[in-house]
Amino acid sequence: MFGRLWLWLGLLAAALAVAMPAAAEQPSMTHRIVAIGDLHGDFAAWRAIARAAGLVDAKGRWSGGATVFVQTGDVVDRGPDSLKIVQDLMRLQREAPRAHGRVVTLIGNHEAMNVTDDLRYVSAGDYAAFVDRGSAGLREQVYQRNKAVIEAAYRQRDATMTDDAIKQAWLSVTPLGMLEHQAAWHPDGKIGRWVIGNPAVFLLDGNLFVHGGICQPYTGTPLAEINSKVVAALAAHATTPDAIINDEAGPLWCRRLAIAPTPPEPTVAEQLDQVLAAYGAKRIVIGHTPILSGIAVLEGGRLVKIDTGISFVFGGTLSYLEIVDGTLVPHVVDRPTPGQKGTT
Repeated sequence: MFGRLWLWLGLLAAALAVAMPAAAEQPSMTHRIVAIGDLHGDFAAWRAIARAAGLVDAKGRWSGGATVFVQTGDVVDRGPDSLKIVQDLMRLQREAPRAHGRVVTLIGNHEAMNVTDDLRYVSAGDYAAFVDRGSAGLREQVYQRNKAVIEAAYRQRDATMTDDAIKQAWLSVTPLGMLEHQAAWHPDGKIGRWVIGNPAVFLLDGNLFVHGGICQPYTGTPLAEINSKVVAALAAHATTPDAIINDEAGPLWCRRLAIAPTPPEPTVAEQLDQVLAAYGAKRIVIGHTPILSGIAVLEGGRLVKIDTGISFVFGGTLSYLEIVDGTLVPHVVDRPTPGQKGTT
């Protein structure tokens, strides 16, 4: 809490002009599609999968040709190398179109959490990635400018705390790099703007991609409207539970297609009937809910779950889904050996 008092120094000031995400529905034609689920800060795993799928070469440059690559969100948090993955995806989004390819990075609940300052799962490594020679000075400057407010807040909990004890407590919850991390992820920061420019839902060749799922009451809402509502909530820094980016039934959080519902709730098959009919889709591809054993193709191929616990934090299966001519091909990739970081 106290480590985030710096935000009131002015990062909330600028009004944000937001470019809408690309249209969710694409012209009918056949593509080679590669989809990868939650990465959670494991850069080595990401690079291993991307190379195995033919998306990048040994130097990490786009080599996927006209492939459409969809990453279904949650590249950040838990692991230490979120920034490196984000930077890769940003660059690949620029490189792929030169070869007639495309990189679509969906918004997951963890991207939304970072944009709205919910930092429960940010790792020490993620903060450390933002440290530079000015970080210590910046942190001291923020403390001195907010010293009176910080001291008053701490003394509300413990009136006996000395000035030095308060400062040490504040420093302990404000590691070096944290201020820079939050500035970058704020809606008007470099990464925040990138997240807001990405879609939450994406439909291609009858394949509907979303991080969590499409659940009631959102079923039937036009995909462009879902995307616009997510954009608006992120830009507004929405933190209320009913905001679409925080709603347990919203597209970033919904698990009703991933976990068997309890009667009298509709079965997964019944929900799929409604969702796929509403959007003219053949199947829905989701992340968010890990299946450590590998990609699960369910309900006659109408539901595909691709969060396989890729990050070493979960210790699951490195995987990617390939869709060619409507055929679903799950792939397993060997996990890099410990210490293998991936080519930068």
